[in-house]
Amino acid sequence: MAIFFFAALLAFLLGVESEYIEYNTTQRIVDGKINVHLVPHSHDDVGWLKTVDQYYVGANNSIRGACVQNVLDSVISSLLEEKNRKFIYVEVAFFQRWWRQQSKAMKIKVKELVNSGQLEFINGGMCMHDEATPHYIDLIDQTTLGHEFIKNEFGQIPRVGWQIDPFGHSAVQAYLLGAELGFDSLFFARIDYQDRAKRLKEKTLEVVWRGSRSLGSSSQIFTGIFPRHYDPPDGFTFEINDVSPPIQDDILLFDYNVQERVNDFVAAALAQANVTRTNHIMWTMGTDFRYQYANSWFRQMDKFIHYVNKDGRVNALYSTPSIYTDAKYAAEEKWPIKTDDFFPYADHPNAYWTGYFTSRPALKGYVRVMSSYYLAARQLEFFRSRNNSGPNTDLLADALAIAQHHDAVSGTERQHVAADYALRISIGYKEAEKLVASSLSYLTQSDSNAGWGKKVSSFQQCPLLNISYCPPSEAALPDGKSLVVVIYNPLGWKREEVVRIPVFSERVTVKDSSGKEVEAQLLPISNATLSLRDYYVRAYLGNLPSETIKYWLAFLVSVPPIGFSTYVVSTAKTGSTSVLSSVYLSEGSTDSTIEVGKGNLKLIYSANEGKLTHYVNSRNQVTASAEQSYIYYSGNDGTGKDPQASGAYVFRPNSTFPIKSEQVPLTVVRGPLLDEVHQQLNSWISQVTRVYKGKEHAEVEFSIGPIPVDDGIGKEITTQITTSMKTNGTFYTDSNGRDFIKRIRDFRTDWDLQVNQPVSGNYYPINLGIYVQDSSSELSVLVDRSVGGSSLVDGQIELMLHRRLIHDDIRGVGEVLNETVCLRDKCEGLTIQGKFYVKVDPLGEGAKWRRTAGQEIYSPLLLAFAEQDGNEWINSHVSTFSGIDPSYALPNNTALITLQELDNGKILLRLAHLYETGEDKDYSVLASVELKKLFPNKKIRKVTETSLSANQERAEMEKKRLAWKVEGPDVESTVIRGGPVDPSKLVVELGPMEIRTFLIDLDYIQVFGS
Repeated sequence: MAIFFFAALLAFLLGVESEYIEYNTTQRIVDGKINVHLVPHSHDDVGWLKTVDQYYVGANNSIRGACVQNVLDSVISSLLEEKNRKFIYVEVAFFQRWWRQQSKAMKIKVKELVNSGQLEFINGGMCMHDEATPHYIDLIDQTTLGHEFIKNEFGQIPRVGWQIDPFGHSAVQAYLLGAELGFDSLFFARIDYQDRAKRLKEKTLEVVWRGSRSLGSSSQIFTGIFPRHYDPPDGFTFEINDVSPPIQDDILLFDYNVQERVNDFVAAALAQANVTRTNHIMWTMGTDFRYQYANSWFRQMDKFIHYVNKDGRVNALYSTPSIYTDAKYAAEEKWPIKTDDFFPYADHPNAYWTGYFTSRPALKGYVRVMSSYYLAARQLEFFRSRNNSGPNTDLLADALAIAQHHDAVSGTERQHVAADYALRISIGYKEAEKLVASSLSYLTQSDSNAGWGKKVSSFQQCPLLNISYCPPSEAALPDGKSLVVVIYNPLGWKREEVVRIPVFSERVTVKDSSGKEVEAQLLPISNATLSLRDYYVRAYLGNLPSETIKYWLAFLVSVPPIGFSTYVVSTAKTGSTSVLSSVYLSEGSTDSTIEVGKGNLKLIYSANEGKLTHYVNSRNQVTASAEQSYIYYSGNDGTGKDPQASGAYVFRPNSTFPIKSEQVPLTVVRGPLLDEVHQQLNSWISQVTRVYKGKEHAEVEFSIGPIPVDDGIGKEITTQITTSMKTNGTFYTDSNGRDFIKRIRDFRTDWDLQVNQPVSGNYYPINLGIYVQDSSSELSVLVDRSVGGSSLVDGQIELMLHRRLIHDDIRGVGEVLNETVCLRDKCEGLTIQGKFYVKVDPLGEGAKWRRTAGQEIYSPLLLAFAEQDGNEWINSHVSTFSGIDPSYALPNNTALITLQELDNGKILLRLAHLYETGEDKDYSVLASVELKKLFPNKKIRKVTETSLSANQERAEMEKKRLAWKVEGPDVESTVIRGGPVDPSKLVVELGPMEIRTFLIDLDYIQVFGS
């Protein structure tokens, strides 16, 4: 300090003047020196502690002083001041809000910044999505929406993935939401603390990641992991209130410190260079909601670049991840190969971030249901043709996009923010519901050429069918009236399934559109279902249901691919009614066992103990001892030596408690279509197990809640399916609904795992399913939403279904995960109703069910209701329809995951192969889809294959792809991909796990329905 004081005094005595300094910030890379790439960024959560709009406008600042509008205003101003400055922006949901409010003059200036490379869009989705809990279709949709905005407004194509904050990283992110988008690289911060320690030591923080076993090097991506977090090194943060010392370079002022700060910079650069390959390192200059006063950052970076480069020991430059990637590629280094994924994530020994795989299961379920609805609605919008002035899917698309954020569907946001996400989705649903109704009305007209002017049917739908509430099906039918049920199938193959709707009377009959009576069954509705229905209808809608329902009406339907069938429910005449199920109580039974199931599958229960004992399939001769039970983990309260509690993010169980049945007898319901077993385990857990005559799996519908916490203990509820299989500590879980990844208990591929949490450290995210296998059979469980799960004991699968906790886990959200529902100022814990599906197969045969049933669970049949007098509706409307050639169906190993008419009239089409290489002996082969049969009565003028997000032609993307060198012998199995589409044959080929995206120009020869 004395030296600097003396220097300032000497300068004053010698008459030295303070003057303007022109900082040299010219971008340059210097060979032979360490190049420090300064990447200015702000990580802007699209909702977390505040809602997305509160973050944007800077509202609710008592929670946090964050205003993204200020960030963008301030950054643009600073970039315009100095042409060498750079900034990257990620969250298009925010940028789109800002862009709408800008003047024409400002938009011109911003476009110049983008074209010059000063402002670069990175990642480019509407949000920085989570990687554990979303479905792959949602990831594609939200990214496509953001990329479409960037392409339309700026003509730019993002080329780098920037997933810096999600809590673990999926294989699907690497190959699908990375390489298949045309990204050259992917960067993130969060990996397991043990993994990071090893990578720092071995200089393996940067790798070539091959996320797909099927696509291998054809879908690899250069991946960089930050040495610690996504903020700058200590001492280099420069928001207004930050404590890092600024460069003070005015010789007349006290505390002149240029050389001291240059030395600090060089020391930090050398430290990072010691753990990084090549002479290029990246400093992420920013963190959450920074640059609200951007000049405080840029002023200091200008000075550091100027003085560090004058010093000459290292080279500093304004940069972006794209520039950094090009520099790494030019170095011609050989990089380690990474396979599989980066789950689970722990940031210290007792903090495994595996609780959020299940947190807020109601929101997770709602997002999944609306995701499938959005897929179907876009198909129907295409068949009707898009009408920008009428109802459309845009609001639902926006709401679902931001719901994929890593603090949204993950369940790690505050309660009022979760409510905001749900509200947005519900508003989007209301608009999409009108679109679906109008599209079905249009398609069911006997003369669709009449167009919009003709009076059309009024269809109702039942979004609260999950709580057994469906007003159109519950209403008593007046004399002569009947209920028309139009059932739409969004999948590319014919489906025969049992549909269930609540009804008021037992005197009902069901007929198909030809007037033929359809086999139907009435099942009694339990008291537990009725009380749940009444409570939640009042809580959501403010009033009691107007009707008291008595039965579920179940009937068998057959629906063509990408089309609909119509059924009529009417008051039965004498002698012609649906079959009333027989009801049987296990209490007092003289039989020791109870057999359930009319078809190939039989479930055997112990009458005395009231629990499942065996699973028997007469078709494939599979017999397995099987039990299903519930337990709960008491959540750690963080009062021990380690203050880590179980919370929204972290799963830290304290003890395990079996949930024993309170000896309520089983209720068995039998009928011609399905059998049910009703079990009430205690006052807050019940379930119904269904075995359908035509299916070979069991469907378990559970109700859990309100979870009691009046004992001061938070609880995490799991179910366990237990068999005698010898599975050798090995199980398989899906990656975002796509590839299955092999997991081994207490083991990691990349390092020698020190086991600190044997339960939570073995939990993985599940979006599609989980399975185990031994030498002769495999047990599979599929889910209806994202959950956490594991196989902690050989032969057993465990799923966490619900959690209610009363301590915060100290990871920033600052709120306990204690979801409640309130009615008349009285609140109780949230009840969750959901489903999982169980099947046992001979070894090697389970994939067919997992992939086919997985599609049917994700895309349930869509029901719409109308009334008719007599046969008036059936006689005057189109009652069956398929959007594809009536003689055609998609191959069993492919799925249509996007069919959408864009604003420009082009058709966006995505086709996905459902199987991995070697997964199934019949279906892990090249598949072919005939476009002419997908679009009958239309002339296909042009087919253009694009990147996954449809923002560039696939051929151009492949030309630009960087060919990274890898360490060691590069041995991999042959990758099968489909070839180019012949413009005359118009057949699309798909290799295992391949998704292909096309923009199609059509000429309409004949309007659908005419």
